[in-house]
Amino acid sequence: MGSLSEYTGWLVLWVCALSVFVVIVVQSMIYMSAARKAGPELGFSHRDLKQSFRSGAIAALGPSLAVAIVAIALLALFGTPATLLRIGLVGSAATETSSANLAAGTMGAELGGPSWTPEVFAVAFFAMALSGAGWLVATLILTPMLKRGDVKLRSVNPVLMTIVPSAALLGAFASLGVAELPESGTHVLVVAVSAIVMAVCLLLARGLNAQWLREWGLGISIIVALAVAYLAYDPAAVPVG
Repeated sequence: MGSLSEYTGWLVLWVCALSVFVVIVVQSMIYMSAARKAGPELGFSHRDLKQSFRSGAIAALGPSLAVAIVAIALLALFGTPATLLRIGLVGSAATETSSANLAAGTMGAELGGPSWTPEVFAVAFFAMALSGAGWLVATLILTPMLKRGDVKLRSVNPVLMTIVPSAALLGAFASLGVAELPESGTHVLVVAVSAIVMAVCLLLARGLNAQWLREWGLGISIIVALAVAYLAYDPAAVPVG
């Protein structure tokens, strides 16, 4: 009976995990269809849209590599379906493991230890789901409000809304990068190298008129930064406790 129950539980997890990816694929298809319909009204030709989709797909390779590394780190703790389910929605190893660790601690257990039972896993996984649900609920509530603000700002000053999104993205990524700088010298080195590599790619793309280099710049900078982090990492410099 126990093995049947475990089999049913894993089957449910696999169905949920695959359902998430089905939703993601459907959403992507809807978005691409909407972009194709709205493109001509905004002055985007079919060629421009195709180039935008290709650039977005290539730029996603670098961040996807980071997500894959996160998934590998979580597989040993949570198994394949649970990891796919969490990574498909949020993807932060620090957030997921912190939530699971807190939940396991309330039951007197620890992650991956001998006390890591199916019951503890269920509680930890539920805590991880609640932690990630906050982001989804906030997005669901705030997106319509932000859309109304976007419409009002465009009616007042259309040029402003070409600046605000870019400034918001720069601010978000800058805050993430700056937050890593106090960790160690290796963190500073990796951030600096990734910024330099990205700048070089953009300059070469402009000087050589190589659009492909602009598209691959983000992925190249991430891969080079990961290589530098691997070579510069010193376990003896990591504080214990």
